[in-house]
Amino acid sequence: MSAVTSPLVWEHVQPAAARRLLTGAVDAFAERGFQATTTRDIASRAGMSPAALYVHYPSKERLLFEISLYGHNAALDVLRSADQGSTPADRLRSLVSAFTAWHAQHHTIARVVQYELAALTPDHLAEVATIRRAISTQIEQVLADGVRDGSFAVPDLPGTTLAVLSLSIDVARWYTPHRGDPETLGKLYADLAHRMVQA
Repeated sequence: MSAVTSPLVWEHVQPAAARRLLTGAVDAFAERGFQATTTRDIASRAGMSPAALYVHYPSKERLLFEISLYGHNAALDVLRSADQGSTPADRLRSLVSAFTAWHAQHHTIARVVQYELAALTPDHLAEVATIRRAISTQIEQVLADGVRDGSFAVPDLPGTTLAVLSLSIDVARWYTPHRGDPETLGKLYADLAHRMVQA
């Protein structure tokens, strides 16, 4: 079992049956995609009957929403904790390193939360979008600080913010453990991101 779907990561989800369904859904959505995954697939991975799913979750979409909320909030927490350093360059490198490493270490859930958004209901998508804007703001603010002190050359702030975020996020699409250590990958991407914006 991967670290991302271990009971420790999801210990806030109670009871245990609901947690098993949620972790089963993460693996199923990551492997098959939301649309191709059935409630039977999810229940089977949890060692339960399909009917048992509806005792804990009203729909397959609700499972995706819970996963999306958890994953996006976890990613935002990582960024906020990593925003450290005495200069914008130090802060950017710290942010990108941590964000990239998180997407590698937790590639299963990251793949779901980043690439299955279209399956959320409009209300649920709006709630997740608020968190996504906070994630973007975290990066954009550091870039803006670097522009202000002359250390960064960023002619298009929103576009560059998207490029930096995409660099880290795309790791979830292709990463497998044999592709390298998440922390080493994070440092490489931090260096690449810094080069992108140096004045």
